[in-house]
Amino acid sequence: MTTTDKLTMHPVTAPLKGRVSPPGSKSITNRALLLAGLARGTSRLTGALKSDDTRYMAEALRAMGVTVEEPDATTFVVTGTGELKAPAAPLFLGNAGTATRFLTAAVASVDGTVVVDGDEHMRKRPIGPLVVALRSLGIAADAPTGCPPVTVKGNGHFGTGRVEIDANLSSQYVSALLMAAPLAPKGANRPVTIALSGAEIGARGYVDLTLDAMRAFGARVEQLDAANWKVEPTGYTATDFHIEPDASAATYLWGAEVLTGGAIDIGTPAAAFTQPDARAHAVISAFPHMPAVIDGSQMQDAIPTIAVLAAFNETPVRFVGISNLRVKECDRIRALSTGLNNIRAGLATEEGDDLLVASDPGLAGQHLPAEIDTFADHRIAMSFALAGLKIDGITILDPACVGKTYPQYWDALASLGVGFDRS
Repeated sequence: MTTTDKLTMHPVTAPLKGRVSPPGSKSITNRALLLAGLARGTSRLTGALKSDDTRYMAEALRAMGVTVEEPDATTFVVTGTGELKAPAAPLFLGNAGTATRFLTAAVASVDGTVVVDGDEHMRKRPIGPLVVALRSLGIAADAPTGCPPVTVKGNGHFGTGRVEIDANLSSQYVSALLMAAPLAPKGANRPVTIALSGAEIGARGYVDLTLDAMRAFGARVEQLDAANWKVEPTGYTATDFHIEPDASAATYLWGAEVLTGGAIDIGTPAAAFTQPDARAHAVISAFPHMPAVIDGSQMQDAIPTIAVLAAFNETPVRFVGISNLRVKECDRIRALSTGLNNIRAGLATEEGDDLLVASDPGLAGQHLPAEIDTFADHRIAMSFALAGLKIDGITILDPACVGKTYPQYWDALASLGVGFDRS
């Protein structure tokens, strides 16, 4: 499929039942790839996601002298020397936010100049707070537009001392600094202290994922309190690391299950996930009686799934704490309201950064032809596919964009008996 393709869903007439194994976690895979690339020795990463986002990270590491082998569909074998080399060309990272933010900090340890860049969508996603933080550590970093491309002039190691970061827009800024901090010069024997400049932090649970991965690769990091971390200049040690399934991907399957009254076994209990989006399971399980107000601040990537489900809920739903969705792969608040209102005018309303969904269970079974602009955003495509399970006439534009994190998504739905026409 290409960006000009369309996929028209066939509503299902029976509960969806079967087993589907979600791909590996994108968030954990890109953390593990980077840490393995920074480590000395060979690491074996199993259960990994192979998608556009992780491919960009792997290719960037290869460009900086790291050996990345792929012996099978869910494994990376990464061999590093403990340091990254200056690449011969700018690092192109598509619209992979994790790879872009994480590498912007990590390449400060390179002895030379590195340009971190992305596609037209990534060039609209803010990175200014991270650049300001790097400069405060004495690292020469420049992003004239406040978005990629970023030029970093490294001197062979990360900075030392204390750095403050405004993480209101993205927890990835904090994770980027944390993962780069062990690359500070060992001789200085000075830890790096990372402090939040404000009380707010988007999706704090993803910082916990970062800390767990860092410790697995030998880092010594201490959380002093809710807003401060101390990281020792240990570098990283290679290790074998298993990656759990992607909780954000699981939300679409949980949604399909409750929406059709089915039984879909994803192979992993919701309680076994460590990713923040897994908390969406409790909200989705309440369907069609989801709460009137849903705070999405700590499960941001699950909100598109829940918002589409909300269209079929018994009562209206207001989504709050979702302002960060405006600076994701697209403005997801606008994309959700646009898509829902294309299905039926007035179905969604934006009030500031809140999203209100005027739920109507009667939508199920109706013929409501609507083309859904995905804005090249994988999560918009996958979430609106749920609407197509119950409404006749839902067409997803650019369905191939799911390759960013879940290349087999349409095959997974087909394996459950979902039909669609491609054009």
